[in-house]
Amino acid sequence: MLKSSLKGKNLILASASPRRKFFLEELGLDFEVRLKPIEENFPAQLKGHQISDYLAVSKAQPFLNELGSRDVLITADTIVWCDNKPLNKPENKDHAKEMLTQLSGVEHEVISSVAITTTRAQEIVNETTRVKFKELQPEEIDFYIENYKPFDKAGSYGIQEWIGYIGIEWIHGSYFNVMGFPVQKFYESIRKF
Repeated sequence: MLKSSLKGKNLILASASPRRKFFLEELGLDFEVRLKPIEENFPAQLKGHQISDYLAVSKAQPFLNELGSRDVLITADTIVWCDNKPLNKPENKDHAKEMLTQLSGVEHEVISSVAITTTRAQEIVNETTRVKFKELQPEEIDFYIENYKPFDKAGSYGIQEWIGYIGIEWIHGSYFNVMGFPVQKFYESIRKF
């Protein structure tokens, strides 16, 4: 259905995330993956979805001069927002442990933003999902980090992995958003775009 409305368009996913690739495949879309590294820095005054919006747009910047009239570029970013500050990807095991310890027993938000960019326009959509972990035991945190190595994940965890199975008490909002892509909002947005 979505594929026919995008007929004649060349979709480009600028993300190395296997989860984002999976979601676009499951939506039945034909696309190519193109990667250009950027520094994931943002102004210190930004809060919540402003950060993920800013980073999603920043990830589109290196492509702007090479987009053709049929190209539709998809960039995305996900952050974990806890205690009024962002938890990005961990730098190492100790940093991952520190983040998961901070998330233990508390509610936090997972915020994902997607920028859809063409030569003529850019639209940004974002989604916020509230998540609550149980009190995680130190040995559970250590086991997860050692066996799942969540160094490519905001907040040091993937809801679809072992830590999500045993540790998440509840979520309020989109499950797929916590995985890193607000699929339903993206679908509605690109369908109209």
